Amino acid sequence: MIRVVAPSRLHFGLFRVPVVGESEAGARAFGGAGLMIDHPGVVVTVRPADSWQFEGPLASRAQIFAMRFMLALPEERRRPFQVLVERCPAEHTGLGVGTQLGLAVAKALAVANREGELPSTELAARIGRGERSAIGVYGFDRGGLLIDSGKLPGEDLSPLLARVSLPDEWRVVLFTPAVAAHWHGPNERQAFATAVPGDPEALRRLAETALLPAAQRGDIDMFGDAVHEFNRKAGEPFSAAQGGEYASPDIAALIENVRACGVRGAGQSSWGPTVFAIVSDSDTALSLVLRFRSRVPCFVTRISAGYRTDRVGVS
Repeated sequence: MIRVVAPSRLHFGLFRVPVVGESEAGARAFGGAGLMIDHPGVVVTVRPADSWQFEGPLASRAQIFAMRFMLALPEERRRPFQVLVERCPAEHTGLGVGTQLGLAVAKALAVANREGELPSTELAARIGRGERSAIGVYGFDRGGLLIDSGKLPGEDLSPLLARVSLPDEWRVVLFTPAVAAHWHGPNERQAFATAVPGDPEALRRLAETALLPAAQRGDIDMFGDAVHEFNRKAGEPFSAAQGGEYASPDIAALIENVRACGVRGAGQSSWGPTVFAIVSDSDTALSLVLRFRSRVPCFVTRISAGYRTDRVGVS
């Protein structure tokens, strides 16, 4: 049996939102910054079986990813497996579930088919992930803080601009407010269609001159300020759709309340509703949880170093 434990992804925002019908030569679309965390994470196991079986949360999505991966193999190697999704957070909560589930399924099947050396970029190409952001693709293998450049027209995957390992003692508190997760599918497409692009170079400069240097120095205060500012500005193009810089007034209020506690690195991951707070140590994280847990579900997690694969028994 092969077990793959994949991280979850926080996304701080996109550099550049493309305008519908835009064809500017040499202009990179999307790009941005994000962080990989250990929990809630995705856990997938595969074992040989007489026929294909898919079980657990999001089993139907796991099946789609598995079939896409197997179609890339020679027909004589397409033996059936039992695929079990042991753990997986809900979709559309800002944690990059689709990409991490797809890569976990593909990695498990790759190891089972003696192709375990395939990098996440190749796995993503086989299962059709990385259409916009590449943070979750690179983060699956490498973990840490990641910045991707954005995609040129016709480019399959955004190039990786930078990757930094953050201090081991840093922690992330995740908040899951009771806000409807509706920024996906048609609503997401409409939000992109009505977006008013800001200055992509301003966000890129903020990432390169503030976010990245603070991460490299391990300066939690400067890093937190840069993350919050980047995250807030990245939400501005979608203000018309969201009614503000964040997905809802409740999320905006929660972020403000967390910041009022002296935590600088607070923001919304992707479309939300997940809110994150990056802090210096476990004691600070626990204190934050104790302060907010009666108002909103929250928990502490570590920054991830990437996926882990375990082989149990003989397959």
